[in-house]
Amino acid sequence: MNRVRPDHLSSVDTTPLGAARNHYREATQACVVTAGQMQQIEQRIFEAGMPVEALMEKVSGQIARWFVARYKTLWNLAAGPIGILAGPGHNGGDALVVARELYHAGYDIRIYQPFPRCKPLTQQHSRYAKSLNIPFVDSPQDLADCAAIVDGWFGFGLTRPITGQLATDIGLINQQQTPVFSIDLPSGIHTDTGQVMGAALKADYTACLGLWKRAFMQENALAYLGDCELIDFDIPLADVTAVLGEVPAVQRITRPGAIAHLPLNRSLTAHKYKAGHLLLIAGSRQYAGAALLTGLGAIASGVGMLTLAVPESIRLALLPQLPGALLIGCPETPSGAIAHLPDSLDLEKYDAIAFGPGLTTAVPSLLQSIFTTGCPLLLDADGLNLLAKGDPIQQLQSRSAPTVLTPHIGEFKRLFPDIYRQTQDQDPGESALQAAAASSAIVLLKGPRSAIAAPCPSARLWFNPDSTSALARGGSGDVLTGLIGGLMAAAAAAASPDPTAITQAVLSAVWWHSQAAIYASGQRTLLGVDPLHLTQALDPALQAAISSGVR
Repeated sequence: MNRVRPDHLSSVDTTPLGAARNHYREATQACVVTAGQMQQIEQRIFEAGMPVEALMEKVSGQIARWFVARYKTLWNLAAGPIGILAGPGHNGGDALVVARELYHAGYDIRIYQPFPRCKPLTQQHSRYAKSLNIPFVDSPQDLADCAAIVDGWFGFGLTRPITGQLATDIGLINQQQTPVFSIDLPSGIHTDTGQVMGAALKADYTACLGLWKRAFMQENALAYLGDCELIDFDIPLADVTAVLGEVPAVQRITRPGAIAHLPLNRSLTAHKYKAGHLLLIAGSRQYAGAALLTGLGAIASGVGMLTLAVPESIRLALLPQLPGALLIGCPETPSGAIAHLPDSLDLEKYDAIAFGPGLTTAVPSLLQSIFTTGCPLLLDADGLNLLAKGDPIQQLQSRSAPTVLTPHIGEFKRLFPDIYRQTQDQDPGESALQAAAASSAIVLLKGPRSAIAAPCPSARLWFNPDSTSALARGGSGDVLTGLIGGLMAAAAAAASPDPTAITQAVLSAVWWHSQAAIYASGQRTLLGVDPLHLTQALDPALQAAISSGVR
């Protein structure tokens, strides 16, 4: 399973120094950098006076401790030798220092360094390892009986494809099925795109150094990353902000950030209308389950009031399962789709409207009837399919209130075909960013690492590092739509239709949804989570996340 390890504190230090440290951890956990940005940050550290040698010793010591902690959970000291893949650059230097430290701790070490020329510092560590009589081997086949391999061939910044003998070596190591522990990135993975550069090692564990690299947010890299953890080596926050800005343009959704924007602490004078009123327009005779699941997701969000507009023929069937919602039956077509909304329905009294799950595309005029409302609007499923029938960008730009789109990649292609063609070789984040900029909508592009893009002027991008394949079940997206819609309504009721508040509602909902899936899959099954149990897991998953500390 590919996942990002929960790097949480067992307790939160509330002293001023502890608060500063917690702020630092949250900030660095959230940042996502390219290779160029990481190089600029490191250069600032070196220019400030930190010797390269000292930083290598510090980082490598932490890598060695990380390796031992994970290694001991799987094997004991007599399990076999440890293979070290040492590259020609400073990633190879890190690996050689790790080799030295493990050797002094009593491990049987073998080093494979098939590079005739190395950076001076790396060459110096190589020479010292040889003086300790640590064996250097001539082939990856000499590592076949190793209990584990530490991959230090290439870290961030690899730009040329791996070919020739080195590619053959990588193939042999991958075939050996020996657990691989990669330093910074699995060798052969492009730092920014996650693409395989000719050949790449498949890691079981990866220690990302300093700040999360963009590759960790990319679908292309997931099969190679294994279990991932950030190794913090105390990069000064001033250097991070000097390169990335006070508010980085690209971030991961973090637990503290997601929880901070949930409407958890209601005032003593709160009532249901102050907690948000969501109008959900969903369902058809054929897809009644979509309306139910979206409604359950909305109720789980804690929204103060939920009005659900559905075809009249399914209204009574849904009523016992959604007793807290106000169900409005709508006139319907012969096939059981909503024909039009009732004339008595006042669209301007709602804090947010969610539109689309299970509607079918039988009545295109439905979308137009809600498009000019002055409240935040969420379009999903058939709402997106109806939007794609016209000119999505022109229509979205005409709205004054925030609009949220939640496409998967197939829906995205239909909505933004030109943007998809231009960005299909890039990561999904770039696609989402361009779509948000063009349409002025908040775009959630769902996938193995869901990307959320906010339009200009902020033009910011977030990735959900906890996206999970447990959600690969029909109906999961309906639950998410209800959850986002409920949080949007609550945010709009508290802060008016502020785009920033709506964006934060989307981020919190996406994080919460994946946490519920992870929680439910751990409790019930390894085969994904059915949407009904997903709705039931939302509350306990949130409670567990809040009680487990800061990430």
